[in-house]
Amino acid sequence: MSLTPEQFQQAVARLEAEVGKVVVGQSRTVREIVTCLLAGGHVLLEGVPGLGKTLLVRTLARCLSLGFRRIQFTPDLMPADVTGTNVVQEDERGRKEFVFEPGPIFGNLVLADEINRATPKTQSALLEAMQEAGVTVAGTRHALPEPFFVLATQNPIEMEGTYPLPEAQLDRFLFKIVVDPPDEETLARIVEATTGKHAEAPEPVMGGAELLSLQALVRDVPIAKPLVQYIARLVRATGPGTDGAAAARKYVRYGAGVRGAQALALAGKVHALFDGRVNVSYDDLAAVALPALRHRLLLNFEGEAEGVRTDRIIEDVLAAVPRLPEAVTNLE
Repeated sequence: MSLTPEQFQQAVARLEAEVGKVVVGQSRTVREIVTCLLAGGHVLLEGVPGLGKTLLVRTLARCLSLGFRRIQFTPDLMPADVTGTNVVQEDERGRKEFVFEPGPIFGNLVLADEINRATPKTQSALLEAMQEAGVTVAGTRHALPEPFFVLATQNPIEMEGTYPLPEAQLDRFLFKIVVDPPDEETLARIVEATTGKHAEAPEPVMGGAELLSLQALVRDVPIAKPLVQYIARLVRATGPGTDGAAAARKYVRYGAGVRGAQALALAGKVHALFDGRVNVSYDDLAAVALPALRHRLLLNFEGEAEGVRTDRIIEDVLAAVPRLPEAVTNLE
């Protein structure tokens, strides 16, 4: 391994401390976003307006010294406004040719702000970019810069003027993070920090090359075969089939799939490194199960009618699926 777990912990601590200078009272949200970045995945942030979601992403981009681009999603936004398009240019000899003009998706850290205010057609423009780190325009593929992350924000779907994200796009987010309103003490700290004469400014603490090294370390973390089997059992239990947990069989139309299992494994590796370990445990998987799976469950009519939360179903799955006693979790 090029880096040690201790160096990993130190780098993460520096990053979170710098973000914490600006973003008050969102330590859980920051930790989950950092988990996704280190796992090489994309993030969906959900919360009502005014919770600092956009500020958090901007601050993170500055601390990471990454190329930052923002796309403000609106109902009239078109796919070409996201990916870019071919434009006609004339050279000094008067000859005209098509030249690709990159869209705002060409950045290291792309903020898709209020993504669910755009139509599904425009939302789907991100599918290829999020899965393959590239876009195809007029038959030509254009690679996106590395590293590449999409951090999307959305308002709760019941709010006016929003469109549900397509299931295929939801599945491409490693985590869906729910940003909760601040409590009284946190709200008071936010007011003090944001209404004074001088606002705290974050400083860059990590570059793209170091971030890629941390991601490589995550991939090097081993995971025992019994734990891989446990992940498979968890994911299958989120569906309505015979393997499903009781709540899943009753309320779920479609459960999580392959990307859900991959998200559990990668996020579990990151969580283990947070604790200074180079092996994944059951507790690591349980700690990341909610943000990794909550957006991959599609409720049936009964679940929708009763207002069942997918978090409740995942908690039922975690309680129903046994942990194999013979699992080896202390791999060196």
